[in-house]
Amino acid sequence: MPKVRVVFMLAILLVCVLAGGTIPVAAGPVERGFKVLKPIESGGLTLFPVVRSDGRSGPGNSFLTLDEGLKSGEVEVTEAGRALSLVRSRGGATSGYRGDQVNTLMLINHSKRPVLLLAGEIVTGGKQDRVIAKDRIVPADADPIDLSVFCIEHGRWTGASDSFDATAKTSARSFMVQPAVRQQAMVTKDQQQVWNSVSETISVMASASEPISSSRSVDGVSGSGGLRSGSEASLGTTSYAKAMQLGAVSVKVDEASAGLTESREKVLAMLKQEHAIGVVVAVRGEVIWADVFANTDLLDRYWTKLVRSYAAEVLSGAGRHEAATMEDAQRFLESPMEGVETSEGETGVYRYREVKTRATDEFALESLLPGVACDVHISRLKIKSGRGRVISY
Repeated sequence: MPKVRVVFMLAILLVCVLAGGTIPVAAGPVERGFKVLKPIESGGLTLFPVVRSDGRSGPGNSFLTLDEGLKSGEVEVTEAGRALSLVRSRGGATSGYRGDQVNTLMLINHSKRPVLLLAGEIVTGGKQDRVIAKDRIVPADADPIDLSVFCIEHGRWTGASDSFDATAKTSARSFMVQPAVRQQAMVTKDQQQVWNSVSETISVMASASEPISSSRSVDGVSGSGGLRSGSEASLGTTSYAKAMQLGAVSVKVDEASAGLTESREKVLAMLKQEHAIGVVVAVRGEVIWADVFANTDLLDRYWTKLVRSYAAEVLSGAGRHEAATMEDAQRFLESPMEGVETSEGETGVYRYREVKTRATDEFALESLLPGVACDVHISRLKIKSGRGRVISY
């Protein structure tokens, strides 16, 4: 009887895995052979390049990024209410959605390449600006998929169009939400917490930025000629994306990232020469985040938007620590992940794993596609229980 029970449980486990279900398991240390190099700095931002100890680089060049797909028209993001017509136009099954929803968007990949989505990427437009909630891969020429998102523009539920753009299409620069907001989307997975983080971040940005010209108008609200500290109204918007595009904030972010973006080609040439595949991020001396990709090409393509998101964290951060060392960065990258692992995904396409510990969360997007079976992107972050208060190791 016990043997029958074991076989039955294993069968259930296998079905869940194949279906992309979420299964808690005990997770232990994982040896990946990463090591950090000497840091590159810009003001309060310090980045430690990450390389593989064996110098090798994994596959991953076949992916289309969200920005690339939206710019070319090969990828379409729309409110859920349009999903039915999108599916019918492709001859698929009808959608169960009856109207637009705050935490749901639909994405359709018209291209012949799989699309790579990263948690924290912003799409603007529709009835509200949204942020991608988790990493995932959308296969080539797929039917519309339910895109898990969070709103980062509290208060608006109107729009001239149901369609969305990447910020790179409507702005000179592409960006992601900064780590403080990204953490809420990835870890707490709670809309109210995301809104709270956006509101707090905009308020801090307002305090840290230069006064706005009275001639500037955002969302129909004219600038007051100065900033009212601690208030979203001082920037004239509740939208994280619009706040980041304001000259007052954008200039400050540019200053914080200047050493890493103004000489972008030089920095990236150095990273390519070193075969860097990611970075460990320290803000004001505190190691808080790591983004690691399958290869240097993906790091290159996401470089500017990632660096600007880190720089925004410098702008809205508080306090200063002792300068982070290579040992600090290496320790953060190698700290044992002995917590609880959950996973979800799509059979034959991707698996998305999360490992939670008391002080650190790690998220890994694994491609299951033929020819690109590897960890495409890994995020590791230090858990903060509140702005400026960190849970220690």
